[in-house]
Amino acid sequence: MRHRYGNRSFFVSIALTIVSAMPATLSAAEPACETSVATNAPYIWNLPPGFPQPRVPADNPMSPAKVELGRRLFFDARLSATGAFSCASCHRPELAFTDGRTHSVGATGEPLRRNSMSLTNVAYNLSFTWSSRAITTLEAQMRTPLFGQHPVEMGLLEKPDKQLRQLAMDTDYMRAFCEAFPQATPNAAINIGNVIKAIAAYERTLISGRSAFDRFTFDDQRDALNASARRGMELFFSARVGCVQCHSGINFSGPIQFERSQHPAAIFANTGLYDMDGRGAYPARDNGLIEETRKREDAGRFRVPTLRNVALTGPYMHDGSIESLEEVVDHYAAGGRAALVLQPSGQMVAVENTRPDSHKDKLIRKVSLTPDEKRDLIEFLRSLTDEAFLTTHGG
Repeated sequence: MRHRYGNRSFFVSIALTIVSAMPATLSAAEPACETSVATNAPYIWNLPPGFPQPRVPADNPMSPAKVELGRRLFFDARLSATGAFSCASCHRPELAFTDGRTHSVGATGEPLRRNSMSLTNVAYNLSFTWSSRAITTLEAQMRTPLFGQHPVEMGLLEKPDKQLRQLAMDTDYMRAFCEAFPQATPNAAINIGNVIKAIAAYERTLISGRSAFDRFTFDDQRDALNASARRGMELFFSARVGCVQCHSGINFSGPIQFERSQHPAAIFANTGLYDMDGRGAYPARDNGLIEETRKREDAGRFRVPTLRNVALTGPYMHDGSIESLEEVVDHYAAGGRAALVLQPSGQMVAVENTRPDSHKDKLIRKVSLTPDEKRDLIEFLRSLTDEAFLTTHGG
């Protein structure tokens, strides 16, 4: 029986051709990928109540085939230099697409300098990574983990011929690329640009909006939040505690982008996590946004992350230096940590911020919270966990 995209030998011959040659362009005589109704079907967003449709780049439109291809590639270790590491190694679905490490580890075992950011609702981000305003699309962001060498993450070269040949040898992948990019010829469909576009398309579908908080807010399910979580929600949104001043909006991360939205700026903040010199200095190994802008006022400033599924994304902060939600609440209630003090044991321990910090965000201030109020606030943060999200996007 004839396969919908031709017989099996057709794909095997193409794969062997790529293995031997991997031409940059293909003969004009080679036919484009065959298409079908399924291939050309529009992507239907299944959005939670209250969520706008994400903005999609004009040169990377969504399609069911492209999303499915991106999902497969996201979990495929063949996309790393070692063949044992995938995007999901640092972004595990059961941990809300983080990895549970203080610092992530690359394909070669080299530790990275930062904590893995959650991909929850990443489609709505205005900027990407912990400390860059310049990276504003998922497609642009992906080049850093794929090709970065200092440190190594996925460890690919700019022209990852070996990895592309492996994909081309897989006839299922050949079909999947043809479905996702039907205007290309079969050989030309498998290239690093299309790999990036497919993974970005998949990541845009990682939308979480069915937590207990969402059911309470959008479904009017009064029993979705227990009494402690409701008290914590009042504290979170109160002027006295002020969490919402940074963690606002549907993603609890400040302004977002979506289809037909304006272009507000992402929020970056210095939370007083360090004060190494009495003037607010952060450790020299990681100074935040100042590394990109070279502006003194950006020292120690990092992007405000989403709080959705936050109970699963510890350890916390850009460097994973705070272990638990309890410690996070203590950090903010104290108005930030002051300094790392060397203890007799040889450990560096953070102490309460008692000295002036010229770079700390003015919104970070000491707040008096009772033990019960801290427990209520943490209970509310736990209510932002979306159990269905964790199980829907597995490999």
